[in-house]
Amino acid sequence: MRIFHTNTRLFCKLLILSLLSGCASTSTSLSSNDDPWEPWNHSVHDFNNDVSNNVLNPVRKKYASVMPEWFMTGTSNFFSNIKDIGVTINDLMQLKVEQSSMDGGRFLINTTAGVVGLVDVASMMDLTKHNEGFDQTLSYWGVPSGNYLVMPFLGPSSPREIAGILGDTLLNPLTYTFAFSASGAVLGYINSGTQALATPLNSNLNLSENDTSETLKDNYKLNKDIHLYQSSRKSRSSDEYASEQDGPKYYPHVFISPE
Repeated sequence: MRIFHTNTRLFCKLLILSLLSGCASTSTSLSSNDDPWEPWNHSVHDFNNDVSNNVLNPVRKKYASVMPEWFMTGTSNFFSNIKDIGVTINDLMQLKVEQSSMDGGRFLINTTAGVVGLVDVASMMDLTKHNEGFDQTLSYWGVPSGNYLVMPFLGPSSPREIAGILGDTLLNPLTYTFAFSASGAVLGYINSGTQALATPLNSNLNLSENDTSETLKDNYKLNKDIHLYQSSRKSRSSDEYASEQDGPKYYPHVFISPE
């Protein structure tokens, strides 16, 4: 009970901080010229690039080559099912009552018939999977994105998105079960990205190995431009953004196309 009250206070402080950071921004949405923190962003982008190429991608490729597909699918489904709890709550905070009942139904079906979420039975029943997060909830209530910000390991982001990540962490039950309140949402993110990250960058972009460095010499600008575009869509409509989740992904600096 004590932990609940502590995290409730943290959640409220988080919301206030996000509102203040949005008001401090010079515009209500991100624009391609809105990069006052470029020196920091560029440095962190280069750091993420090195970590991704030299550590994360090799480890994830090895993981994908060793672990059977059924295991990766099952664990991915498990974390995705847990995430539906937060999705359902964010639906309600965005006044999407019908969608909230659908997402809550997905969780109940997959938790029971899907053996604690290891099997995505709800999708087999054509129940649509939604991806509402706290960042979208803040956007729904008019909180601006703030300036473009690149974070270590997380990649392209903004003050509102950072608040969104923290909010989603507080809404994830696994946060309160792992030692030191380690976020199950983060573990789910790592697991769900495994198969996509195991695919080389140049194969997704149909580039040869020799072309990659020249074509993507300004990978920072590529990530920034598309992130700003996606953020502007998210600010206009959370439904529009949700449909965009089937498009290109970023982990944490790499442009990954869906398989």
